[in-house]
Amino acid sequence: MPKKKIIMLPKTRRILNELGDNIKLARLRRKLSAEQVAERANISRPTLSAIEKGSPTVSMGSYLLVLQVLGLEKDFLLVAKDDELGRKLQDAKITTRERAPKRSNV
Repeated sequence: MPKKKIIMLPKTRRILNELGDNIKLARLRRKLSAEQVAERANISRPTLSAIEKGSPTVSMGSYLLVLQVLGLEKDFLLVAKDDELGRKLQDAKITTRERAPKRSNV
């Protein structure tokens, strides 16, 4: 089965690249080699390299494992914590249509 090509908006791509750069800088500040971090996170060296480049094909779990090795796993909890748009929509009581009931096969 061929690999599915991931299409991303440039803004999203820049966010992932910045995340990868931040992870790499955190590793370097701790004076850890890529080999050490990969081994401690139980991932391959190429996977760590892909994470540090902000690859969209690497699982969130792998990103989290690396953050854990660097002692930054709590930063992951900050994702979507302050959902300003969601709160505004909730306050405005904008409702979404509910799904239609399932059809019975009678």
